[in-house]
Amino acid sequence: MDSLALTFSSGWASGVNAYLVVLVLGIGHRVGGVDDGPDALARWDVLAVAGFLYAFEFVADKIPYIDSTWDAISTVIRPTAGAVIGLLLAGDADSVTQAVNATVGGGAALASHVVKAGSRLAINSSPEPVTNVTASVTEDVVVLVLVALAIQHPVAAASIAAVLLVLGLGVLVLAIKVVRRGWRRMRARRARTSASPGAPPGPPSPWT
Repeated sequence: MDSLALTFSSGWASGVNAYLVVLVLGIGHRVGGVDDGPDALARWDVLAVAGFLYAFEFVADKIPYIDSTWDAISTVIRPTAGAVIGLLLAGDADSVTQAVNATVGGGAALASHVVKAGSRLAINSSPEPVTNVTASVTEDVVVLVLVALAIQHPVAAASIAAVLLVLGLGVLVLAIKVVRRGWRRMRARRARTSASPGAPPGPPSPWT
């Protein structure tokens, strides 16, 4: 149960920032005395690559539209990382447990990645980059704290990750509805304008 809970928490976090998850689990296993961490993640070459990619993502994730491009590239990487970490956490367990862990890790990572990528598309409609920086820093802090908590208290961390996932999906659905409603209003205004090109313009909309 603890392994599955740690897998779910790590999977959710991988969907937000997979490289930071590798760093926390790997460093925790190598220098923090964490026995449950996979040996493969504690290798210096793995930590070096994860550190370099995290530094790159740290910058790219805070630039409007660059962050969404990076999210698109990471659509395969993050769920795959979640599945691989789940498989490594299963260790020498039977094949059914390994398959369950990989599915849980990859599925949780895919779901949280969809939430992150969708929310960034909505944030990028803002004309200033402050929101991007705030969102990125908040995500990194949450991932760091959640994975560190999951190492010591996996069930509690998994519960928090589940709540964050449900809340994120709810906010994403609401944001999609708002955006679609805005596009429908814009198309309706354009249709009325093109239907009567000689008509005088109406009063300005209070929503513009």
